[in-house]
Amino acid sequence: MVIILSIVRESTVGTNNIHCKELQDEFGFNKKVINIIKEAEKAITAEFKSIDELSEYNQYKVIKCMQECKISETHFMPTTGYGYGDEGRTRLEELFALVFGSQDALVRPQWGSGTHVISDALYAVLRPGDVLMSITGKPYDTLEETIGFNQDNPPQGSLVDWGISYKQVELSAMGKIDIEKVLNILDSSKNIKAILIQRSRGYEWRPSISVYDMQDPIRKIKEKHPGIFIIVDNCYGEFTQKIEPSYVGADLTVGSLIKNPGGGLAPTGAYAVGTKKAIELLSYRLTSPAIGREVGSYAASYLPFYQGLFMAPHVVGQALKGAILVSYLFKSLGYEVLPQWNDKRGDIIQCIRFASDKELIAFCQAIQQASPVDGHVTPVPWEMPGYMHKVIMAAGTFIQGASIELSADAPITPPYTAYLQGGLTYAHVKFALASVISQLNEKGYISV
Repeated sequence: MVIILSIVRESTVGTNNIHCKELQDEFGFNKKVINIIKEAEKAITAEFKSIDELSEYNQYKVIKCMQECKISETHFMPTTGYGYGDEGRTRLEELFALVFGSQDALVRPQWGSGTHVISDALYAVLRPGDVLMSITGKPYDTLEETIGFNQDNPPQGSLVDWGISYKQVELSAMGKIDIEKVLNILDSSKNIKAILIQRSRGYEWRPSISVYDMQDPIRKIKEKHPGIFIIVDNCYGEFTQKIEPSYVGADLTVGSLIKNPGGGLAPTGAYAVGTKKAIELLSYRLTSPAIGREVGSYAASYLPFYQGLFMAPHVVGQALKGAILVSYLFKSLGYEVLPQWNDKRGDIIQCIRFASDKELIAFCQAIQQASPVDGHVTPVPWEMPGYMHKVIMAAGTFIQGASIELSADAPITPPYTAYLQGGLTYAHVKFALASVISQLNEKGYISV
């Protein structure tokens, strides 16, 4: 009781000085680091206000869609076996289609990752002799073997192994889709049947692709080549803007549920939204042509998927605020960052470049040590399946690999770039940032 009364008395004073003293005395934060963060927060107030408005808009949209779909407790119930007549699964897919502005959707826990659903989308619409073209440069590392980048010795089961060729168009010098070059290639090639747009940057030093920036390219492609499927890898991008790729004509938009749209609650799975034709083709890849979307039970409750989608706009807003703070602070400490703190954002990822592999590793290890789960674990670089270089991954997460939770990863190769993402709460990102800056200061990488 004495402790409780003491806390009440101190909290009623409500001054910044007392708050700083509590952080110093109870959590061991460096006073200078606390003051640096507080000054940074003052400078980015307008950006935070903009994020709050975005989160509110997307929150209202999700609520309205849930009401329109008449979501009730009965939709949370599990099913077994074939899952015929699974009303929870059916209504969840109707909800995703409505929220993402598409004709139809598939939302399934059977997809194990974003790479899994992207691969299925590609195989669903392409046939031997067809050509896939990426118009946002090189795709994420984990798709290299799916596509078959080594065309002289393609992995078994890759697109190239199945007789599907691949082309790639780099982004313009401004980091935009080079639509003139894309159209020239399309006009001279008869077999391009699918175009891939990767919204996020992957392990590339480039801007994310805004939905607004893909609107005009998609329109121009569809005007001249309406039969081409446009597939958008939406991972890390959901709810970072007011519209999604289906709004501007994408045939398939796919992503992972343990990233943005799962709100930190979905335990597994992925989604696909798009046209009825594209979703039907994808359902045949999900199961088989004879079965399509009609089966697929889930023996656990669907509640985390519904509640996660409800929470997603708020959680994404928290992650965006954290990314802006990180960008501002590391820029002020002399690091190269992308995006800049006041740039418009199309995903939740923040890039930071370091001078050496040791400094990069120290950063990721400090992020891990600030985690609520496995904070006692020290991550080290390792040969992770699907990646071309050793990768270090800091992810003290409740859901394994959930990058909507605060996490950081990096290939151990020059230039030494960390890719920070997520944060279920802004307070956690802020706590982690104070810990990271303190540790980098102690190790002599920075001076505060």
